[in-house]
Amino acid sequence: MHRRTKRDSSSSYDEKMEHGTQKLQLKRELGLVSAVSLITGTMIGSGIFMSPQWVLYYMGSPGASLLIWAACGVLAMLGALSYAELGTVIRESGGEYIYILRNVGTLPAFLLAYTSVILLRPSSIAAISIGFSEYVVAAFYQDCPLPQVAVKCTAAACILALSMINCLNVRLSASLMNFFTAAKFIALLIITVGGMVFLAKGNTQVFQNAFENTAVGFGPVGVAFYQGLWSYDGWNNLNSVIEELKNPEVSLPRALMISIPLVTCTYLLVNISYFAVMTPQEFLSSDAVAISWGLKVLGSWTWILSLGAALSAFGSANGVFFSGGRVCFVAAREGHLPNILSMLHVKRLTPSPALILTSAISLIMIIPSDFRTIVNYTSFTTWLFYGTTIAGLIYMKIKKPDIPRPYKVPIIIPGIVLIAAIYLVLAPIIDSPQLEYLYVVLFILSGVIVYIPVVHYKWSPKCFRSITHYLQLLLEVSPAEKND
Repeated sequence: MHRRTKRDSSSSYDEKMEHGTQKLQLKRELGLVSAVSLITGTMIGSGIFMSPQWVLYYMGSPGASLLIWAACGVLAMLGALSYAELGTVIRESGGEYIYILRNVGTLPAFLLAYTSVILLRPSSIAAISIGFSEYVVAAFYQDCPLPQVAVKCTAAACILALSMINCLNVRLSASLMNFFTAAKFIALLIITVGGMVFLAKGNTQVFQNAFENTAVGFGPVGVAFYQGLWSYDGWNNLNSVIEELKNPEVSLPRALMISIPLVTCTYLLVNISYFAVMTPQEFLSSDAVAISWGLKVLGSWTWILSLGAALSAFGSANGVFFSGGRVCFVAAREGHLPNILSMLHVKRLTPSPALILTSAISLIMIIPSDFRTIVNYTSFTTWLFYGTTIAGLIYMKIKKPDIPRPYKVPIIIPGIVLIAAIYLVLAPIIDSPQLEYLYVVLFILSGVIVYIPVVHYKWSPKCFRSITHYLQLLLEVSPAEKND
């Protein structure tokens, strides 16, 4: 009697899915409301509750800080408009990865996927989860330093919970994004209204000499931009899930034009409120600026802001998880990452292998990291790839002007974003060169060592295929098709 091997059973598993009635692919579950929630929910995370004091630290004055917050909003809007054209022309999930692959080349796209999967997405999730845990733990340690063991364990619990949610169901994850987006806007509305009440009572002293002690210089402004732009990060996340967006030609530009101005206005009002209630010295000495603001305004009701900040960070991490897993999934589908990462769960239709990998690396990232360090080095790397993506758009506009474009932006807009990206990459290196930036560049370039045998020469040992088959059976996943 013929004995079926594990490999045979795995192959028949794939055939069953291919010839069955179900078409295994990502489902278009996101409408306009969910799209807006994904963008705003990812952008408004721990940043607005933790970055303001660092923007003030680098800029030196409240007035200059507010200008940085406004400029970050404008830059995010210009970048999003450029990405809207890319997303409506190249209607594939994957964000920067797929745009660089189609417009720039295979090697740069692989380097982005390699860096994103191992460094960028996990470090973003780790930083946001640390922000979440600091606000949760701060509620129990209001008058003493936060124990780092409690902070790291809470951050790990956040990552594990998000992994489970995103592996279970796309619709559940989208529903949670809608809920957390509403919760965080309520928390920020409380801060805004409280600050307006203080201003109405005449607490305007901090704005009388708003630009006193302003720092000037190529480097400080660039690093201040890093801290501010961290709070706006997520403006591009909808492009990573285009294949799950209903009517993307219309929904993508609309969602961006609603979300980013809304977030920019909210951030400016919240910062004005912080400055109306707190002096710059109080601002800089605070470990959690929203909690310090709440103690002065809300008193015993400060727990509301702790809860709001925690929910905000949790919702933002959920958005990064949702989009980050898709980048890993698409890169594997294109043959740039292990094949197992390109598979979907046969019942839930979620890219669970990619999500599990992202979770595992994120858990490692929280062990040695602190919020400010993660922000600086992640932002440096992120804007390096943003600049590459925008350069690809400019190339496409010049060399392929006849491609049908449902949405089109003037070439000056991506031109401004490209100049800003170059500045943000070079500013901290020129002003304060550190070995860490060199390490980041070397890490990116180390991807070439992997690219040559694995992608260029398609090296794939038999043991890798065996491992893939076993994991496929264990995780109940199968190869997926592209959405039309």
